[in-house]
Amino acid sequence: MTLKLSHLSRRFAGSAALDNVSLDIEQGEFLALLGPSGSGKTTLLRILAGLDYPESGSVTQDERDLLKVTARQRNVGLVFQHYALFRHMTVAENVAFGLRVRPLRSRPSRSEIDDRVEKLLKRVHLEGFGKRYPAQLSGGQRQRVALARALAVEPDLLLLDEPFGALDAQVRISLRRWLRHLHEELQLTTVFVTHDQEEALELADRIAVMNNGRIEQVDTPDMIYQQPATPFVCEFIGKVNKLPVERRGTQLVCGTMELCEDPWEGRYERAVAYVRPEHLTLSTHGDGNAWQARLQHIYPAGSVTHLELGLRDPVHELEADVASDNLGRLSLQHGHDLIVRPKVCTLFPLDVEGHAHAGERIMLRWDDANVQ
Repeated sequence: MTLKLSHLSRRFAGSAALDNVSLDIEQGEFLALLGPSGSGKTTLLRILAGLDYPESGSVTQDERDLLKVTARQRNVGLVFQHYALFRHMTVAENVAFGLRVRPLRSRPSRSEIDDRVEKLLKRVHLEGFGKRYPAQLSGGQRQRVALARALAVEPDLLLLDEPFGALDAQVRISLRRWLRHLHEELQLTTVFVTHDQEEALELADRIAVMNNGRIEQVDTPDMIYQQPATPFVCEFIGKVNKLPVERRGTQLVCGTMELCEDPWEGRYERAVAYVRPEHLTLSTHGDGNAWQARLQHIYPAGSVTHLELGLRDPVHELEADVASDNLGRLSLQHGHDLIVRPKVCTLFPLDVEGHAHAGERIMLRWDDANVQ
């Protein structure tokens, strides 16, 4: 079952919720739709579920036009952020609901339904909870009931709309790892909507990063993080330092540091550089092609320590992440002067109006990757 979304557009009150979106979803894939509120990810999910329809474009499943198929006929399992459990029904009755409302000719027998419910409750680690009511469960348990109910109908496609958004951090971590194991066991095609980048990076086979109704980049979590395709993806995924770059003669420079020869052959005067905090190397002495900075603040965070640095040229603040063990080895203290070099950075050229050109992005890497 390959889902093919082609040139989907949808507007609400004159604003584009989806703007010419195209995407292929492979059978058995775990795809995350990641983006800020209003980016279009839930609208896209609702169209897949048959709860909304685009104004233009197509959705096909192995050449079958899904837009002509009702929500009930699509065999989709849908899980919402706030569970949507029936409060007057027991856990077992909630899980069985989708089976019991089927037309008589396709409805399993009562014993078959009871057997399937029992197996599903065991699969979601809720055996023995069948006679309880939703109000007697924790948030994490309710969410597992909602997942069991979605799985009871044996869906071809599982759709999850920010299913962990209402849970506390520790429960979310536990449930999302459980969900990944469940996906690998069942090999369901799963589409997961989230605005939490950590969830997407940990769970998904691929991530579609959305912004203003468009898909900015679709790729594996590693590629999304290590090789972001647009400035938005750079800034939305993980932490990143943003630095000004200018052309001096044939060189691109960022303050006192020469980055590379101009790859755009004089077509752009300025650019922007993105450097992740863990891609900065620090030393307490040295010179050459580097930045000079002063250590302004130290923020311990367990195995990693976050450092706030003040660059002298360009005048700018940077954040660097170092292993806490290295912090002690370097004897770093507030007010120390440091030599700072990037290991990796992503450059986008800027036109005269300050717009970045994602299609002419370049990645720079330096060999000196060791903290000194």
